[in-house]
Amino acid sequence: MNQFSDSAGTRRQRPISNGEAGLTLIEMMIVLVIIAIVAGLIAFNVMNRPDEARVTTTKANLSTIAGALKLYRLDNGGYPTSEQGLKALVERPLTEPAPQSWAQGGYLSSPPLDAWGHPYSYVATPEGFTIKSLGKDGKEGGEGIDADLELRG
Repeated sequence: MNQFSDSAGTRRQRPISNGEAGLTLIEMMIVLVIIAIVAGLIAFNVMNRPDEARVTTTKANLSTIAGALKLYRLDNGGYPTSEQGLKALVERPLTEPAPQSWAQGGYLSSPPLDAWGHPYSYVATPEGFTIKSLGKDGKEGGEGIDADLELRG
């Protein structure tokens, strides 16, 4: 029975009808089983795609690195040389051409690695730059998750 107070403040009890009794143990068990099945299906689908997630992460990282390179160029009038590499985004290069207005703290917090833990390759060209991840296998070429991912700027 539920308790309630009337306008005079007296506590009274009223009977609980069958529609208000709440969930039974069986109904709770059915809900929990359904939730477990759905969670299992989602986990199975997500767990089978870690390499696809790494490809997506690496593509996003390439864009972030390209953005940092463009900031470097705005500050210093050009991109780091191929010899200076992407390390120039983390530590001020000491080799020529030395940057004139290198940002305090750098452009990236640490040397970039792709989602498989391999360093990106960087080549400066007269037109801009090329950043490349060699994919899961870390070797030139390949298909699927082993394919090279490249961004030109």
